[in-house]
Amino acid sequence: MRLAFYAPLKPLAHPVPSGDRAMARALLLALTHMGSQVDLAASLRSRDGSGDVAVQRSLLDQVDHLLPDIVDQGRAAGWQAWITYHNYYKAPDLIGPAAARALGIPYLLIEATRARKRLGGPWDAFARAAEAASDAAAVVFYLTERDHEALAAYAPSGQNLVHLPPFLPRADLPIMASGTHLLAVGMMRAAAKLPSYQLIAETLALLPSQTKLDIAGDGPARAQVEALMAPFGTRVQFLGALGSNTLAQAYGRAGALIWPGVDEAFGMTYLEAQAHGLPVIAQDRPGVRDVLYPRTYPGVDEGAAGLAALALSQHPAPQDIQDYIRAKHLLPVAANTLRAGLAQAGVL
Repeated sequence: MRLAFYAPLKPLAHPVPSGDRAMARALLLALTHMGSQVDLAASLRSRDGSGDVAVQRSLLDQVDHLLPDIVDQGRAAGWQAWITYHNYYKAPDLIGPAAARALGIPYLLIEATRARKRLGGPWDAFARAAEAASDAAAVVFYLTERDHEALAAYAPSGQNLVHLPPFLPRADLPIMASGTHLLAVGMMRAAAKLPSYQLIAETLALLPSQTKLDIAGDGPARAQVEALMAPFGTRVQFLGALGSNTLAQAYGRAGALIWPGVDEAFGMTYLEAQAHGLPVIAQDRPGVRDVLYPRTYPGVDEGAAGLAALALSQHPAPQDIQDYIRAKHLLPVAANTLRAGLAQAGVL
């Protein structure tokens, strides 16, 4: 099976790491794992983060020039379906629907979000393009229940919605963690991540004085994070930005992951930590709860007091956590789900 794949928000070769780039790369592995030959159909990044009409017009003009060559490439390669990862109003798929239509092949979306409230505003053209792409898809794979609610509300007749839980790009599990201290893993970007770091500091202040915390991550807000953690002295250790191997070692030395997840859609770090059998101390938020081992301690306050209570609670057995990841969030499971969705689109 020959497939076209496109990630308009962040191309797979983008130099800046992020959860979105990691998920796009994982999807490419999953499609290959199921036996497909996958071509990267386009590299245009369609993101407009500020609602600039001129930027949107320029990107639409670029698509007009790119589309004929992409269609020619698809005909020569014999693409049987087009799959786009992450379509939303700030980075819509401006290419896939037209290319799939010209080639006469099914069009599928992974992680599409509906935002009709953006129609008529500064992102109007892009919001309309994102809605049109969502309407065009024969199958939409949704990652979280929150996305499913909007997709189901506006799905055109005959569209199939398939749950594809976020997953790790691996078929096995790492060694089980064996430490006792807390670990936080997160980029240090002021607007996006500081609220979680603030909650971590407030939580640590409520925990016994022997509780230690390692922090893996770096970024432009590091000085602010260091200031938040300064009152704890040697109880907090900064590990800096870690590569995949050293990060795996950090998980293996920990006893639990603490990451509140303020305004997170979902976080790959939750899956990585749980793959090591680590319990997670996080807020019960939409998106976050979609990737966490089912809680056995409902009803806690989601502020620092609740997170501290969670940290002091009896945690699930590490083996149970790993079994949960194996059953729902590894590469073979994702490949089977993608195969089933392609079958619904008439590709298989």
